[in-house]
Amino acid sequence: MDENGIGGIVVDCAVKVHMRLGPGLLESVYEAVLAYELQNRGLLIRKQVPIPITYDDLLFKEAFRADLIIADKVIVELKSVDRLTNAHKKQLHTYLRLSGKRIGYLLNFGEALMKDGISRIINGKLA
Repeated sequence: MDENGIGGIVVDCAVKVHMRLGPGLLESVYEAVLAYELQNRGLLIRKQVPIPITYDDLLFKEAFRADLIIADKVIVELKSVDRLTNAHKKQLHTYLRLSGKRIGYLLNFGEALMKDGISRIINGKLA
């Protein structure tokens, strides 16, 4: 399955989770339940994945942790805040660039409506 197909499933599952649980829980709860839903849809999920980066001669074995990596193609970062900021989007953009992944989704379960908390980020530009 390509990144766009994965993305459609991510969005569907995020909306389902948000409708059932509502806003305001900890990110860790949404992460566990979303991973469960995505696995039930047949996707390979890795949670809290350490991503190494190299800077000149320095190796950072855990430069950051991706909340979810799906099918080794898509990064999903979860938040549970009142509103996403550009800093959240830039963070995911940097994760994509450093990991070599092409597409990521920033999901904010703190919004009243899940559709207002979904951002699709493409490596190389904000979308």
